[in-house]
Amino acid sequence: MPIGRTRHAVFTETPLKKILAVLLAGASMTASAAGFHVEEATISDIHAAIQKGEITCKQIVQEYIARARVYNNGLCTALVTPDGKPIKSMTGRIVAGQPIKYPTKTVAITSVVPDFDKYQGLPIEYGRMEPTRSDPSVVQQYGMRVAFPDAGQLNALETINLRGERSVTCKGKFDAPPSSGPLPKNAPAVCEKFRQLPDALEAAAALDKEYGTKPDLEKLPMYCIVFSVKNWYDAKDMRSTGGNDVNFAMDAGHADSPDVADLRKKGGIIYAISTAAATGLSANRGPAKAKTYIPNGNFQDSAWAGQACNPYDTSRVPRGTSNGSGVSVSANLVTCGICEQTSASCKGPASRNGVVNLLATKGVMMDGGPGYSSSGDRAGVHCRTVTDAVKVLDAVKGFNTEDMFTAIPPGIIPKEPYASFLVKDASSKPLAGMRIAVVREFMVKHVKNDAAISDQIDSEIKTVLRDQLGAELVESVDPLYPDDPTVANMKYTFQDAFREVLPHNVPELFWLKTPDGKLEFAVPGWDVTSMDYALALAAGKAPLSDKLTLRRIAREAGNPNGLFRVNKYLAERGDARVTDWAAWVANSKFKSDEQRAGAENALSVTDTRGPRDQVSYLKMQAVLRMIIQKVMYENGIAGFVNPEQTTPPYKLGGPGEPPVNNRGSNSCCEGFTAMLGGPELDVPAGFTQTVYEPHYELTADGTRYEAVTGQVESKMQYPMPISLMIWGGPGNEPSLIKIASAYEAATHHRKPPPAFGPLPPAQLTAR
Repeated sequence: MPIGRTRHAVFTETPLKKILAVLLAGASMTASAAGFHVEEATISDIHAAIQKGEITCKQIVQEYIARARVYNNGLCTALVTPDGKPIKSMTGRIVAGQPIKYPTKTVAITSVVPDFDKYQGLPIEYGRMEPTRSDPSVVQQYGMRVAFPDAGQLNALETINLRGERSVTCKGKFDAPPSSGPLPKNAPAVCEKFRQLPDALEAAAALDKEYGTKPDLEKLPMYCIVFSVKNWYDAKDMRSTGGNDVNFAMDAGHADSPDVADLRKKGGIIYAISTAAATGLSANRGPAKAKTYIPNGNFQDSAWAGQACNPYDTSRVPRGTSNGSGVSVSANLVTCGICEQTSASCKGPASRNGVVNLLATKGVMMDGGPGYSSSGDRAGVHCRTVTDAVKVLDAVKGFNTEDMFTAIPPGIIPKEPYASFLVKDASSKPLAGMRIAVVREFMVKHVKNDAAISDQIDSEIKTVLRDQLGAELVESVDPLYPDDPTVANMKYTFQDAFREVLPHNVPELFWLKTPDGKLEFAVPGWDVTSMDYALALAAGKAPLSDKLTLRRIAREAGNPNGLFRVNKYLAERGDARVTDWAAWVANSKFKSDEQRAGAENALSVTDTRGPRDQVSYLKMQAVLRMIIQKVMYENGIAGFVNPEQTTPPYKLGGPGEPPVNNRGSNSCCEGFTAMLGGPELDVPAGFTQTVYEPHYELTADGTRYEAVTGQVESKMQYPMPISLMIWGGPGNEPSLIKIASAYEAATHHRKPPPAFGPLPPAQLTAR
């Protein structure tokens, strides 16, 4: 990885080009001659520096603010327009004391999609700048956009906890400190209570005043650790709107989400809301129809804040709805972040941005967000090291009366701290005696784009986990992956567990049909919906459809209707204006017309039971747990490993790799560990540069553009991070933490993004 390379800012009017050249001139990533700095600093580093008097808590927050001023001051996305002509200069919301700047150059539609002269579909929803609904004085990009490289900007932090800018409802003078006197007469009444809450600098100064160089780290293990929080969770002192441009009467939540409150109590600085793709409800069926069309562009953006940008290459996806969390941690804009995963929204941003992701067993941490407290939803932790992520988990684990999912059997959380299972020395084969299973179902080379990462992770597993760290490997078997003669097969397979568990517990699974009305899991010579087949399958006398794999079993299960959860959340939030989903829609501006239509159609879905043509999600979760635990017990497996994703990061705003063989377009195992509810760690595993770029093709009827898999090998402009995914059944955290930390100690694959390095002295906030 060429650390220290100089990038040249193109396609942007930012004045940072000269500054960036200075920043990338080989500066240290941990400290400078001037003393301690925050880049790549761990929790232990921060605590040690404070104890030594090298820096104060307030100065730490100031350094993060300084980095935000330089690196979080603009976007990496340009509007797609009919002619590619430039637009006038515009600015957006205030972040770190200055307005977000937008690019003035645009891209012509003909350079983004082919055969546009033959397109006959709905009118293209071209990119445009418009005022937001929440604050008409703030503009935002809407419609079709693409990203460009070397932008020098990340847009990872949507809101920073600074007076005057942390709320739209109480912005500017409406958030003046209590000591400044009465608020202006036109200030909303809610602002008097809001301004009593200290901002991040004031909270840090209060810690300095009380503890100085002697913080009580036993009582406050997160002392002065600076966090970003995904905008699907609430912070009582910052705008929290689920990534939406929704005009709440009071845009900050009435209370912290449970883990946010825990982190505050443990000394953490709740510093920023990270940019997140807008959450909400959508239904494909209904009277509302989109009037315009945008080809799928791999955007996961906020209607209020826009799109976060990958720090290793701003033209490529940061991935996942938690993208701002992963980016903010990777680029040293915060120490750690709280993410959220319903499918792959924590693991993706960790993998694509070179940081660690930790998801605990369902219920060990809080779940939720704006109405999304469902059986597959989980909070996660993004940090730059496994050790830091585990320390954060120790700080927030346990029962919380506000979250029903934390009512788990006490034995699932070990009596010892999770940190006690960390491996710090990789020199003495610390994984000897542990059996680790390689999950080949998630390593299949479906298309050319799956090969490079799959092979690279296969090599990492063998050379590091087995040869260097001493683990014993076994592998699962998939008909699409050749049997590896150097790795023993599992004696009891996932298919064995399917035959034993599925007919007994979810016979309705075999009744599922494809869109053309055929049984999805049909087997020649058998009626798979019959009792005879169920009995024969359970007895091992009937075959199982080769379509029923780990890639498929976690897909298309139905949760109860999300409208119930959203309305429950809004009732608890108690906003004077946005009281339910209908009011939400009426007070929102959507990032696309398609999203607007889906949100309106969701209003008509009032059956709380959810889809009738799917198997119950919660039932499938219980079944999947039985399957995984049975396989672990029968084979003596301590944990499973595979790539987090086998396809390289796509162009942001461009086409992605089409799904194939139940491998999603964004992840090898989308939704799998979410449904399982088991722990998962994703750890940096190196970099990749090989890509077969997907491209758009116009459909035969000329009405839509479809993504087509790439066939020509090329090299991405910059190496991009990849991750090793380590997972297991519920309660398996101790083994997974041991495996992940040993792997990290042996490899140190994490490399900070070189274009977002230390600030020169002139850019640092004066201490």
